[in-house]
Amino acid sequence: MVVAAILIAGAAGAILRYLTSQVFASSPRFPWAVLIVNGVGSGLAGTLAGLAHIGSIDPNLEIILLTGLCGSLTTFSTLSVETIQLATLKRVRTAVLSVGANLLVGIGAAAATYFGLIGLAT
Repeated sequence: MVVAAILIAGAAGAILRYLTSQVFASSPRFPWAVLIVNGVGSGLAGTLAGLAHIGSIDPNLEIILLTGLCGSLTTFSTLSVETIQLATLKRVRTAVLSVGANLLVGIGAAAATYFGLIGLAT
């Protein structure tokens, strides 16, 4: 049952990721779609981990949503390829800015939601 639920959650995350890339397809100056999906997915992952940590959600639900939804929504591989493509086009400043923004936004969103929930629970 858990595997089937991960498949469904993964399909939903993949569709959301595709739709986000379509919305931002006309923005060639900066890879906004990747930053948005990584930020949203990291925030959601932090929320799920925080809820699991305080015992508010079932561990199976956490693994289903973290692995399926968040795993298929976020993307390290596309960030990597887009960074190489930007550097190849001699847009190194944009490449570095994109990597830095993804790390800052992603880790920041995960930490804020995770620690925010834990702080509320204590």
